[in-house]
Amino acid sequence: MVFSLGRRRKAAAVSACPFTSAPPPEGWGARPPVHVPQVTDRREAEGFVRQFHHEQPGAGDVERRVREVLAEIGRTGTYAHTPAELSFGAQVAWRNAARCIGRLYWRSLVVRDLRHVASADGIAEQCFEHLRLAGNGGRIRPVISVFAPDRPDRPAPRIVNDQLVRYAGHRTPEGRWSGDPRGAASTARARALGWKRDDEPFQVLPLMVEERPGARPEWYEVPDGCVSEVPLRHPDHGWFAELGLRWYAVPAISDMTLEIGGVRYPAAPFNGWYMGTEIGARNLADAERYDLLPVVADRLGLDRSSERTLWRDRALVELNVAVLHSFQEAGVTMADHHTESERFLRHIARESRHGRPTPADWSWIVPPVSGSATPVFHRYYDPVDTTLRPAFLARET
Repeated sequence: MVFSLGRRRKAAAVSACPFTSAPPPEGWGARPPVHVPQVTDRREAEGFVRQFHHEQPGAGDVERRVREVLAEIGRTGTYAHTPAELSFGAQVAWRNAARCIGRLYWRSLVVRDLRHVASADGIAEQCFEHLRLAGNGGRIRPVISVFAPDRPDRPAPRIVNDQLVRYAGHRTPEGRWSGDPRGAASTARARALGWKRDDEPFQVLPLMVEERPGARPEWYEVPDGCVSEVPLRHPDHGWFAELGLRWYAVPAISDMTLEIGGVRYPAAPFNGWYMGTEIGARNLADAERYDLLPVVADRLGLDRSSERTLWRDRALVELNVAVLHSFQEAGVTMADHHTESERFLRHIARESRHGRPTPADWSWIVPPVSGSATPVFHRYYDPVDTTLRPAFLARET
C-alpha cells in the first residue's frame, strides 16, 4: 500500500499477528510489563529540535527551544512536543520509512493531535473518526491520529489490532480456513473477550484497546459507515462477481510506535491508500491468505496440470486487473505499481535536491507483480539506516 511499512515480503519482517498453521490458544493471558525509559534521551530530543528548526526556518529561536526542552526533561523526565513539532515529526517519520514506496506524498499527511485522549472509549471513538476522515468519500487522505505518549513509569494506551480494519479468520472443525488467516490471532483474542464471530469470509474484526499495557482490552464493534468496502468485479469476466469478493478501502496500520525526538507514541494509527498489488497479489492470492489463485484459474479454464503452463501467473494478472478495475469504478483511490514506481523515483530525485538520502529496502520497494517491468527494479538504493529518526518502529507489545 502507499504508506505501507511492512508485511509484504514473507522473509523481510514478522507481523504482529503472523499467520500460523492454527489459531493461537484462546484467552487473554498476562503479558510482561512494558519497559518505559526513566528519562527521555536528551541527545535525541536536542537532535530533533535542531532538525525541526533547520527544516522550518521560521520556527523561532532554536537555542531557546533547546534550553526549554532540556529543562523540561530535567524536571519531568520527558518533554511535550509543540503541535508544529508533532506534525513535522510524524511527516518525517513517513519520509524515513525505508519500506514505503509512496513517500512522495509525505508532506500531505494530515496529523491529528489527540494526545489528550487517554480512555479506551475516547481512543475507539477517535479511531472510528479517523476511518471516516481518511475514507473521504473514496478520495483517500493520508491521516495519522496521535494519542498520548509513553511517560517515565507510565506507559500509554495501546491499540491491540494490527490494523484498524482487518477481516476475521479461523479454522473450521473440518480443518479449513474461514476468512483471512492473517486475522487469526486477533480473532482469537476478540473471541476471548466476548466477541461473537460467524463464518462470513469478510467479517470486520472489532477494535481492541488497552488503557494500559497488559490490561484486559476493551472491544468495540466498528460502526456502520466507518468502513468502506469495494465489491470486486472483472471488466471482462462476469463470473468474477459471483465469487463474492470485496476489500476495504482504508489500510490503517495501528500496531507501530511513532518515535519523535526520543518520545514514543505507541498508539498512532496511520494510513495511506492501497497499491493494487497489495490486495490482488498478496492478500487475496497468497496461499496462506485467501488462496484464490486456483479458484480464479479454474474459472478462467486454465490448465493446472503443470507449473509450466504458468497458470498462477495468468490468474494473478487477472486478479489484479479486477482489483484495479473495481476500485476505479467505485471511485476509491488506488495506485497501480507502474505509476507508483515512477513516482518513487521522483521522490528520490526531490530528496536528492534537498541533500537528503532516501534509504530504501529493495525487497519491499519492488512490487510483487512484474517487478522487472518497473523502474524501481533496475537500481540500487541508499542503505537502510535503522537509527534514522523520527521513525515508525515495530512495537514490542
